[in-house]
Amino acid sequence: QVQLVESGGGLVQAGGSLRLSCAASGTIFSINVMGWYRQAPGKQRELVAAITSDSKTNYSDSVKGRFTISRDNAKNTMWLQMNGLKPEDTAVYYCNADIRANLLSRWYAYWGQGTQVTVSS
Repeated sequence: QVQLVESGGGLVQAGGSLRLSCAASGTIFSINVMGWYRQAPGKQRELVAAITSDSKTNYSDSVKGRFTISRDNAKNTMWLQMNGLKPEDTAVYYCNADIRANLLSRWYAYWGQGTQVTVSS
């Protein structure tokens, strides 16, 4: 069984910073793409940033230049450094990872439980 556990959310004023962490544990052979998604009330879940196993990154236009995604493959951990936070960044942030348990298994997409980020104006 695989678990993704996020941490680091909270309440911050506009212009402030937060760092989210996502740790994967369980039976893991390899992790492919990892990503951060967010969902604000009444809105669809959207991709914030993604990172491949060789650290190629992709960002949504709304966070480009403010957020930085990174990962440590040896620790099965991913981070999202969020600077210059805006009230519109307020949402539940979820981590996602494509993981396989062994060399012969298929890839499965796993989700964390989510962590709340609230930015006050």
